[in-house]
Amino acid sequence: MNYSASTPQEPNQPKIRNADYHKLDRTKLTPMMQHYADIKDQYPHALLLYRVGDFYEVFFQDACIVSQQLELVLTSINGGKEIGRVPMSGVPHHAIDRYCTMLVEKGYAVAICDQMEEASEVEGKNLVRRQVTRVLTPGTLLDEGMLTARRNNFLAAIVIAGNHWGLAYADISTGEFFTTQASELEQLTHELMRLQPSEVLVPTNAPDLGSLLRPGETSEHLPNCLPPSFCYALRSQIPFTPAEARQRLLQKFKVRSLEGLGCEHLPLAVRAAGGLLEYLEDTQKENPVPLQTLRTYTLTDYLILDHQSRRNLEIIQTVRDGTLHGSLLWAIDKTCTAMGGRALRRWVLQPLLDIKGIGARQDTIQELVENNFLRGDLRQLLRQIYDLERLTGRAGSGTANAKDLVALADSLAKLPELAEIAANGSSPFLRALQKVPPILEQLAQKLHVNLVEAPPLHLKEGGLIRPGINADLDKLRAEAEDDQKWIANLEVTEKARSGISTLKVGFNKTFGYYISISRAKADQVPDNYIRKQTLTTEERYITPELKEREARILTARDDLNRLEYEIFSNLRLEVAEYAEQIRNVSRAVAAADVLCGLAEVAVYQGYCRPEMVESREINIIDGRHPVVEQSLPAGFFVPNSTQLGREELANRKGAERAEERPDLIILTGPNASGKSCYLRQVGLIQLMAQMGSFVPARSATLGICDRIFTRVGAVDDLATGQSTFMVEMNETANILNHATPKSLVLLDEIGRGTATFDGLSIAWAVAEYLANDIQARTIFATHYHELNELASILSNVANYQVTVKELADQIIFLHQVQPGGADKSYGIEAGRLAGLPPSVISRAKQVMGQIEKHSKIAIGLRKGLDLDEPPVDF
Repeated sequence: MNYSASTPQEPNQPKIRNADYHKLDRTKLTPMMQHYADIKDQYPHALLLYRVGDFYEVFFQDACIVSQQLELVLTSINGGKEIGRVPMSGVPHHAIDRYCTMLVEKGYAVAICDQMEEASEVEGKNLVRRQVTRVLTPGTLLDEGMLTARRNNFLAAIVIAGNHWGLAYADISTGEFFTTQASELEQLTHELMRLQPSEVLVPTNAPDLGSLLRPGETSEHLPNCLPPSFCYALRSQIPFTPAEARQRLLQKFKVRSLEGLGCEHLPLAVRAAGGLLEYLEDTQKENPVPLQTLRTYTLTDYLILDHQSRRNLEIIQTVRDGTLHGSLLWAIDKTCTAMGGRALRRWVLQPLLDIKGIGARQDTIQELVENNFLRGDLRQLLRQIYDLERLTGRAGSGTANAKDLVALADSLAKLPELAEIAANGSSPFLRALQKVPPILEQLAQKLHVNLVEAPPLHLKEGGLIRPGINADLDKLRAEAEDDQKWIANLEVTEKARSGISTLKVGFNKTFGYYISISRAKADQVPDNYIRKQTLTTEERYITPELKEREARILTARDDLNRLEYEIFSNLRLEVAEYAEQIRNVSRAVAAADVLCGLAEVAVYQGYCRPEMVESREINIIDGRHPVVEQSLPAGFFVPNSTQLGREELANRKGAERAEERPDLIILTGPNASGKSCYLRQVGLIQLMAQMGSFVPARSATLGICDRIFTRVGAVDDLATGQSTFMVEMNETANILNHATPKSLVLLDEIGRGTATFDGLSIAWAVAEYLANDIQARTIFATHYHELNELASILSNVANYQVTVKELADQIIFLHQVQPGGADKSYGIEAGRLAGLPPSVISRAKQVMGQIEKHSKIAIGLRKGLDLDEPPVDF
């Protein structure tokens, strides 16, 4: 990157040259610039922040980037006698976390190079010893201030071979580590969109391996199946080779075989996981990450939701503005802990297929719904528990401070009380809470005994450890306290001895302790005073005894701080040894928190426990939209029922069918009457049921769905040249190619983006294909009233409508879904309500009358389509 004149520059600075250090003669650089360039060569993919005194400085190209991205002044520094001035920018050391967060959020990696010794300790003209202590990338953050509490920060790695792929992902802040393998590239896209990783590692033999791709940038080396919105890091292929990756996994988890990890016969998954581990080793050299044991999963273990369906159902963010408020997660998240918030997010995005697993969650919610005191006591105590997962992660990586350990101790100390409360319940997830390893209670007690109640933020400035913990520490403190008392009394004794009432004793970092006397009293100075500094209005002195005491105090302070830090570091290491036990407990706490929150929602919103069955039945009585009803005043939402999923059963009287629900519902009705809300409502109720939650309905019997597909709303993709209609066709094709009889399909306004004849023909064919060929459970909302004829042709199709009440000069939307097909859309009335001019409304009615009079479409379709005959020629 070359220096750009648009970069902010300090006024009156000499012209900055040589932004690219690669083009310079290294031997001509100053020693510090040479050292910077040498370290930068080791981290070419990162911005290098180099500690110089109280600042972290950046030079050369990095300075240009940092000044632009952080809107800082670009200044310069002498790079050498024959080099001239080179770009420089910098940030104060106390603000490093804030600025690093800003850079990482923009997609940059940041290498932090710290001073490993004080400048005063360096002899002569030698450089202060420096080395990189942290490399921050979007996917490898640990600091609390850089993370979102209720959302995982995933680092992902992918390996692609033909149409097959392997994926591994980890959250180093919580230790979670997963891998999977599958055979459709489209599934990889959907999985990445579900995870929303902060960084994705891609093995490549590209020449620019050091470059980190930032959001919005593209590379010819990236496979086409990868979503362009993520931050991709190109990596060497070597760590992703089968032998390298396998060996790294075996060493990391100290096993002889990968069978126990479930990935022995998943070579692409192994390669992805091994490459991810190598990246963590490379970026976390000073702070090894304590990952949990690798867990292997398959996509078929969970209900599949593609990205479009997640977007259309507004599961974790709204379509309109992409915010949490107004999404399903917003409506049902009543968790008390950050761990619970992250777990709920995972559950929402990965509903279960196993009825037994769903039932275990339902049983716990049922118990908590019925026992208000139990639920209230649990939630009250859960609010007092900090983020055990991330506190443990920071302790394990050696980055936790004393406040972190105190918070961890406080939380661990609550676990026995939590177990005691949970013992009043008998459901599966409450039983899991009742098992707290005694060693964790002992660890909490040890931390409380050793650490002060409110420790300082900085670890090397003392004040961390309680008295009585270490004899050497207590002795040093006693000596230091005695010297401090002597210093404190020195002013009084010297005033008395010298007779100078204005005498003062002071201290500064440069000159240490001193005795200050005004120059007017200089003739009264005792003989043993030694002049140390002369100022305009005063003279500063020391005495031999003060000098001796000062040396002892400063030495004792260093020894004290060093010993306290050593004791603290040992405590932190001990916590790291129990990381696995703490995280096992934290998973149980998080699950219980989620279920308590879902029970709270069920009680206050009037949810019911759905009956989960193996059949295709979807029978919802008085269902409600979980988000919309919370956005309306109590009692305003109009509930509606849904029956789907035909079953051919012999009844007791010998008839062929005892009960028959349609596979496909043609839903008609006016604009703004609630058709789209009804579609989403059914999808969300099914999703909530399979994540184990109670649902907003009077009662519900639901068969398991393998996938939920939705095509709701108009969306274009102009960046790839796709119109609204083309996007609609792509999504519809995806549904028709992947839906099964166990799927739930929710379609809204298929075929409306093209000519009327084309659109109606497509809509008819799609509905017919879903009902006849796939037999998926489907609700098909449309304004093509001609599709109502399908119900008379196909036995598994039924017509429903959203009803309205017509008055003389207006219509009233009743928002009620009832059997029967509508024959009007009231679109012109909707235009009137939207505020179209009266003349436009009047003219529209005239035009509509003429179109209806001369249209042959309705007439042709009313005659019916014979499936064995050629299509009717309209």
